[in-house]
Amino acid sequence: MQVLIKSATILDRASDHHNKKHDILIFNGIIQKIASAIDQKEADLVIDRPNLHVSMGWFDSSVSFGEPGYEHRETLANGMKVSAQSGLCHVAINPNSSPITDNKSAVSYIAQRTADAAANAVIIGALTQGSKGIDQAEMFDMSSVGCPSFYDYKRPTDDVNLLKLSLQYTQPFGGLVQSFPLERGLATKGVVHEGVASTQLGLKGISSTAETLRIQRDLGILEYTGGKLHIPTISSAGSVKLIKAAKKSGLQVSCSVAAHHLLLTDEVLEGFDTQYKVLPPLRTGEDRKALIKGLQDGTIDGVTSDHNPLDIESKKKEFDHADFGTIGLECLFGATNKALGTEAAVEALTGLREKFGINTTSIVEGQTADLSLFNPEQTWTVDAKVLPSFSKNCIYHGHTLKGKPYGVILGKKLHLNDE
Repeated sequence: MQVLIKSATILDRASDHHNKKHDILIFNGIIQKIASAIDQKEADLVIDRPNLHVSMGWFDSSVSFGEPGYEHRETLANGMKVSAQSGLCHVAINPNSSPITDNKSAVSYIAQRTADAAANAVIIGALTQGSKGIDQAEMFDMSSVGCPSFYDYKRPTDDVNLLKLSLQYTQPFGGLVQSFPLERGLATKGVVHEGVASTQLGLKGISSTAETLRIQRDLGILEYTGGKLHIPTISSAGSVKLIKAAKKSGLQVSCSVAAHHLLLTDEVLEGFDTQYKVLPPLRTGEDRKALIKGLQDGTIDGVTSDHNPLDIESKKKEFDHADFGTIGLECLFGATNKALGTEAAVEALTGLREKFGINTTSIVEGQTADLSLFNPEQTWTVDAKVLPSFSKNCIYHGHTLKGKPYGVILGKKLHLNDE
């Protein structure tokens, strides 16, 4: 099949075509020709959309779907479809299903269920059996069937020796260990950022120190053991400072930030809306500025949606008792683009690819197509009720975002949103 992309602005710093408007002809998943004008007669499908832009395919490093076990929250089939609709070529699926993805057969199940999707599923294995933080999971076996990284989703690795052994154990096969940055003893029963807003609202707080203390510990272990460590969804200025210093000293550490931390602060909590209850919690304006700066200077490697669908019963509760989490796939580009600007947003949505074993590609002739298609100028107001995710717990509901995806092309697979 021959696909012709018409009049697309190419965003790819590694290509001679960067910031130029060209036609792109793709045959059987390979970019055959890039030129100022290509005859439409050469194509079976022509993609011609307003203000069309293309970039290297975006990657979301933290996505949760319900299946298996919580299909009422989200199925793998619909979740992968939503991913492609959101302009994502690659999504890392967290192991927080039921049963937990902590063995080879569980990984194979997810791989089979997602094989036909337009987006590529990067399956994350649990770090410990049942994500209970006691015994190591079958990391080598999971690695042998494609797991690049291991993570007990949102569960801190309290056993420091277990973290040490995990970093040592994964080195021979290049596994990436993830450690959620939270010191439980400083976050007991906390539900929001500890600060002025929590005091005014009478809600128990989670201090930024609970995050930075755990990061300090984990970086100390990494310095001792070597290996590769990823710190997911940092949220504070102190964390940015610590990771910047660690990278400067040569440690193999990477980190991400959730897109909602780039746009929102704890000031939105005054209405006690549980859609704003996320972990780590929304923090201050100063933290938000530090996170944006951390992305700009390369300290933070990428942005994630931290997509976590929850049923209505989990959110329609008093704030103290509601579950943490928000969906965010559909809003990832719009939020990131609004916070950072288009070129920086593309960098943030592709910056973690190699860390998770996804090859870096370029928009040049002869390269396999790995493309996100989008309009960076389209503004829209989020209505959670009409989002295609099964669950509707969306932190961006009612907020105006900037930028909408058109779809993806990944090799011979393609998904285009309706015009």
